[in-house]
Amino acid sequence: MELWEQMVEFGKSWFYYPGLEWHLMLIAFGLALAFGAVWLLAHWPPLFKNRWLWVVGIFSAFFTLAAIIFVQIPLQYGINKGINAVFDSQTVQSWLLLIGLPLVLASGFVQEAAKIVPIIFWKRRAGGISPLMGMAIGALAGAGFGIFEAFYGIGSTLNAGWTTAAIQSDGFIGISPFWERFFTVAFHISVSAIAGYGVARGKAVMFYVIAALLHSLVNYSSIIYQYWFISTGGIFGGGHIAIVEMETYIAVIAVLVTGVAMLLRWSRRFHYPEEFLVDSPLETVATEASGESPAPTD
Repeated sequence: MELWEQMVEFGKSWFYYPGLEWHLMLIAFGLALAFGAVWLLAHWPPLFKNRWLWVVGIFSAFFTLAAIIFVQIPLQYGINKGINAVFDSQTVQSWLLLIGLPLVLASGFVQEAAKIVPIIFWKRRAGGISPLMGMAIGALAGAGFGIFEAFYGIGSTLNAGWTTAAIQSDGFIGISPFWERFFTVAFHISVSAIAGYGVARGKAVMFYVIAALLHSLVNYSSIIYQYWFISTGGIFGGGHIAIVEMETYIAVIAVLVTGVAMLLRWSRRFHYPEEFLVDSPLETVATEASGESPAPTD
């Protein structure tokens, strides 16, 4: 398939689910929203005090998808072309864990670049933001794309014919698509919140690189799975174990990144003292976001 066809087909697949009934599509959307709400609750952004945070979430969802279609896919297409021109298929399979690195790095750096854009834009328009506000904007940027991606993933799973019978017959394997989306949403929210903290602190480049590398680390699970799948001779030769390991790998990274984000979000030592002089830190975030009182900047 040529590059343009890949881009078009991938873009269409996020919006077009032939044969998927409306009630299943609503279930997919409801689950994606629920996953996002659960993890956003831990960050407690002032969503009902600043309507622009909703705009950040919506913008990030479509802008990140556009970045994947028009930047990530062509970049990975070129990398694949180069790999296939240099190495034969046997070498690629044998060295997949190393050769696959450029592909996952491309996904991490492109997607995190897209998600950090609204944070930088907000900071420049406001003339500076506090770390709490940076994390709130970042959390919504991550949630926007994370929820959209979860809807895409769950919708694709249901469209492929998934039913509750899969749980009875396959156990954890049957719920693994939903497990993965649940923790991937958590990762998107927290890693973007951490990037938002870095932008607010005037260290946007450093925290962007950290976020991109963490994102690549999560995506590297797909390379590990492919290598394991090839090595064990397919799903009946050990693939089930590989799925469990892969989903555990994703969940562990998501929980660790969320833990770091929670430490940055709720610990006083990582914020300006003025942010915690009010009864609730959310009041400072909401006031700053509305422009009533400027926050201290670095």
